[in-house]
Amino acid sequence: MSIDTRVIADFNTLDAADWAALDHDDNPFLSHAFLGALEASGSVSPEAGWQPQHLALYEDGKLAAFAPAYVKSHSHGEFVFDWSWADAYRRHGLAYYPKLLTGVPYSPVTGPRLLVRRGHPEKEQLKQALAGLAADLCERLELSSWHCNFTRAQDSEVLQRTELLQRGDWQFHWFNQGYTDFEQFLRQLRSRKRKNIRKERRQVADAGIDFEWLRGDELDTAAIDFVYHCYVNTFRAYGNLPALNRDFFGRAARSLGNRLRVAIARRGEQPLAMSLFLAGGGRLYGRYWGCVEAIPGLHFEAAYYQGIELCIREGIAVFEPGAQGEHKVSRGFVPVKTRSFHLVRDARFRAAIAQYLEREAGWLDEYRGELATHEPFRRDLP
Repeated sequence: MSIDTRVIADFNTLDAADWAALDHDDNPFLSHAFLGALEASGSVSPEAGWQPQHLALYEDGKLAAFAPAYVKSHSHGEFVFDWSWADAYRRHGLAYYPKLLTGVPYSPVTGPRLLVRRGHPEKEQLKQALAGLAADLCERLELSSWHCNFTRAQDSEVLQRTELLQRGDWQFHWFNQGYTDFEQFLRQLRSRKRKNIRKERRQVADAGIDFEWLRGDELDTAAIDFVYHCYVNTFRAYGNLPALNRDFFGRAARSLGNRLRVAIARRGEQPLAMSLFLAGGGRLYGRYWGCVEAIPGLHFEAAYYQGIELCIREGIAVFEPGAQGEHKVSRGFVPVKTRSFHLVRDARFRAAIAQYLEREAGWLDEYRGELATHEPFRRDLP
């Protein structure tokens, strides 16, 4: 196998046919449309602290393997939190940034990270070569570390056989058990949980609010403006700067089409809130929510219950509403393990971080045990 290694500084220079030949697991965050829109809009750029340095392996002039990668000058938008690691470096007079990240910007979503051309007979060797290319790039650019976040099982199996440090966490996902309607789902829950969900949904209905679902290619300029306005409102409400610009939303809507879904809450003709989702690979992903008027229960309805209803209506198997949030457990979401892998070049810090991760794994197991005491599902069902 003769392989040509390349580092690509602009995702949109990739040949679309080459990209389509890779195994993306039908993950919308690994679509050419999504990753391309991030860079074309400038939402991902060196100025934003995300310098594209994508890892690519070519065989006979064709793209054989690829890992999305960015040189980072901060840890925003990653959702695998290493701020304490950076602080430890700083306190010892060392630079943690820049570092190298393999993942999807601003998206805490498990998926392919070491992509290989479908049907290639040496998939594992190509994935190992991508990991080796990441290590070489860290050495060449004198980066402190490489982080491969939210890896799917097939990539985790390869990375577990390396010397990378492994880290886990929990997310909360909803699983469709072949429900015919929302009420059938509710009947699986304990009485108190059912009553609470019905109360939240009734608050929204009593406020005279209805929802309209639109695909990306159905969003006109006014609708995209409203989506962006709500998105900015949510970030500002928590004292954060919005990472994505208006141009990204316009590009994503046009290019993702049916894979981008928006639920818009209206009172009469007046739009009040929105939730934005991506769909693909048998999964629905909740990404952003925002409103222009605070109404009791509206967040849960827009961000969770509308998504559950869409999954039931369209037979979507899994709903991932985003990172964190123990409050999701009482609403029918269950804990799911996420994984990331980390190359730390400094041997002293590698040893210290390894010890920390061992302790953290114990805390996460305890946390999972505590969550089990709050699971909402009835135990009297077969």
